[in-house]
Amino acid sequence: MFDFISFGIADCIDILLFAIILYYLYRLLRGTAAIRIFWTIAILYILWKVLSAMHFNLVSGVVGQILSVGIVAIIIVFQPEIRKFLLMIGNARILTMFRFRKKEDMLYMPEINAVVRACRRMSNSKTGALIVFEKKTPLDECIATGEKLDAIVSRELIENIFFKNSPLHDGALIIRNHRIAAARCILPVSDREDISTDLGLRHRSAIGVTVLSDAVVVVVSEQTGSISLCRGGDITHGISPVVLETMLKDIFVNKKEPVSTEKVEENAHE
Repeated sequence: MFDFISFGIADCIDILLFAIILYYLYRLLRGTAAIRIFWTIAILYILWKVLSAMHFNLVSGVVGQILSVGIVAIIIVFQPEIRKFLLMIGNARILTMFRFRKKEDMLYMPEINAVVRACRRMSNSKTGALIVFEKKTPLDECIATGEKLDAIVSRELIENIFFKNSPLHDGALIIRNHRIAAARCILPVSDREDISTDLGLRHRSAIGVTVLSDAVVVVVSEQTGSISLCRGGDITHGISPVVLETMLKDIFVNKKEPVSTEKVEENAHE
């Protein structure tokens, strides 16, 4: 009965690739106004196919012309999202899964310890901070907006940079190649609509830069002293210095997904 249906390896790969594209499109557009435009285009496309299958030639022809002519407008409207999408594809883990772990991974420990110690003190004093760990994706554009330092990562220097009266406190500090590359850097701000209104510009900047790159960002709130960690566009709020240290070690040293904050707190109490 179903002899006419053939399903091979090529069909499986085709479906898998389509699913991957949809997943990254969802990650890119979630929480933004562009998702509504995307669903409108998807509905028009489905309507066009249904009308064509039902041989409603006039209506399907009109819808088809709208879609074909509107492709230029779509490119213009979605230009920022298309750029972000291409960057996300370039940063996808599938492109780096065959890279071998380097012995230099342990070199991250001094800067992790310095950042954690500084965040503990800045959290207690409610000193706002925005610290970016550059990974594989270069952040040259962001570094160019700030003051280049090329300094050793230390608790004292981090605290001095983010001291309220310091000329470098407003903006992000970027760590590259185990050194502080620059301070007072401007990061791209996320325009997602699903971000809590309680979060300020620092948190939106952390989300923005981690959507466009594989960077890891640590944020200390100036209002509450709360510590947050952001990666891949996802942000974890209200973590303790112990949890922050464990998550950073998992990311940079152990090369694995950070465990839940609840599990880390349990191990700390034990």
